[in-house]
Amino acid sequence: MRQIVTFDAYGTLIDFQLGPTTLKVLADRLDLDGLNVEEFLDDFRVMRFQAVLEAYRPYDEVLHSSMEKAMRLHGLEYRSSDGDALVAAVPTFGPFPEVPDALRALKSRYEIAIISNTDDDLIKHNVANIGVEFDHVITAEQAKAYKPSRETFEYAHNAMGVEPSSVIHVAQGWEYDLIPTRDLGLRRRVWINRYGRQGSTDYRPYDELSDLSALPALLGC
Repeated sequence: MRQIVTFDAYGTLIDFQLGPTTLKVLADRLDLDGLNVEEFLDDFRVMRFQAVLEAYRPYDEVLHSSMEKAMRLHGLEYRSSDGDALVAAVPTFGPFPEVPDALRALKSRYEIAIISNTDDDLIKHNVANIGVEFDHVITAEQAKAYKPSRETFEYAHNAMGVEPSSVIHVAQGWEYDLIPTRDLGLRRRVWINRYGRQGSTDYRPYDELSDLSALPALLGC
């Protein structure tokens, strides 16, 4: 029986520096009187989540539209170049320090794959930055659907030719990955809780790690 470990990419494998990058792009406007930068970034995060619940559109459009809405909500002047700069930064993001070694260890026993809310032309650069070859890279562009939609996971499993019962899914995203995979019949789920969030007994069983360094041992490598 094939054994495969699937991963969320951004925030799990890739240090997704979208918040700091957004602040760099908007540095000339952040002195707006009354602006709460943390609230702005949190609203931007929420609007990205809301955007992927809507009808599918390319990820670069998701970033553009959600950034514009968050900026308008907080009274910031939006320019189309802001979204362009943010999209251009995404392929430059690299892995968390422990990720490459952990993936190499897992490859001794498992196929490894990515299931990511992104476009093909963006993720290929992030994968190159990791420096480890994946057996499969599945994107929202291919599935024409974003996590947390069940369609995204079902498309990925079909594309890889595996049953959910042979899949171990590893992810940082609670709302994108842990919640929607509870009832998919996966072999195992591992939450990479990098930011010390509160979990939920309602969505167990899952293993919880603070990063990927202990994942190979957890999975018998």
